Amino acid sequence: MIELLSYDFMQRALIAAVFVGIAAPLVGVYLVQRRLALMGDGIGHVAVTGVALGLLTGASPTWTAVGVAVLGAIAIELIREFGHTNGDVALALLFYGGLAGGVLITGVAGESASRLQEYLFGAITTISVADVWFTMVLAAVVVVVAVGLLPQLFAVTHDPEFARVAGLRVRLYHVLIAVLAAVTVTVAMRTVGLLLVSALMVIPVATAQQVVGSFRRTVWVAMVLGLGASTGGLLLAAYLSFSARVSPGPTIVLVALAGFAVTWPVGVWMRRRRAQRTPFPHEGVGAVPHVAVDDHHPDDHAEHRHGDGCGHPAVEHGDHVDYLHDGHRHAAHGGHYDEH
Repeated sequence: MIELLSYDFMQRALIAAVFVGIAAPLVGVYLVQRRLALMGDGIGHVAVTGVALGLLTGASPTWTAVGVAVLGAIAIELIREFGHTNGDVALALLFYGGLAGGVLITGVAGESASRLQEYLFGAITTISVADVWFTMVLAAVVVVVAVGLLPQLFAVTHDPEFARVAGLRVRLYHVLIAVLAAVTVTVAMRTVGLLLVSALMVIPVATAQQVVGSFRRTVWVAMVLGLGASTGGLLLAAYLSFSARVSPGPTIVLVALAGFAVTWPVGVWMRRRRAQRTPFPHEGVGAVPHVAVDDHHPDDHAEHRHGDGCGHPAVEHGDHVDYLHDGHRHAAHGGHYDEH
């Protein structure tokens, strides 16, 4: 493995993986917050047409993909805002039209459809020095903008109405997020490919949400996880390539999915633990009547089930919650309650 890292192509691939692994989840946080987790996938379909235009005109497919992806992202955002009930249909037409148009234009350019494969599924080990600089510069711009405007972008994604009342130009920031997503998609297309880039934007965010609660922490943890998935997936693919032909793009996505699979049960345990330690608000008079917990515990403190809406205030006590009932504290113990 150490010997493999001495090759120039592997060093270029590792640099690109680092920048993409940081930038993609950062933008993905805002998309997930807006419930647009698949927007990156749609932009990737549109960017295929940009790649094909580059092949047709002889220009750099990377730069033409950036231009078409940005225009497509703006169109997607405008369709979402003004399309009303037909917006989803219009978006689907745009997505599929972008992919079909890309394949068609590639054929007109005299190239086979297989020529698109390095853009559809990534080809990070063949990335050039120029592509590395392109990735570094645009990824750095994405990170600076997304982090520098974090309070404003959080406001417009979390509560657009409140942000509008506060004087923020919500529509402008929504378009900005779409443009950042488009740039990120084209930056990552040589790393994980246009068809898989959305996974690198979303999966680290979903993984971070399993273990952290605040938005700001989710941002930083998702960036770390994205960095780990991109570099780890690249190194794993390089190691496996000694015995099989393994593509780094899918390996990066699978490593990210493995991270989610590992943290999911931890997140379930943490949420359950947090719920046990969080007091319920006092509902006052007229609360829902209690239900018997266990017929095998006929004593007074075992005749009720405490919970949200029960009418008894809950207070934290060490590592659990006590419920105040008739001047006593009740603590959950198995299927009944103990007084203390």
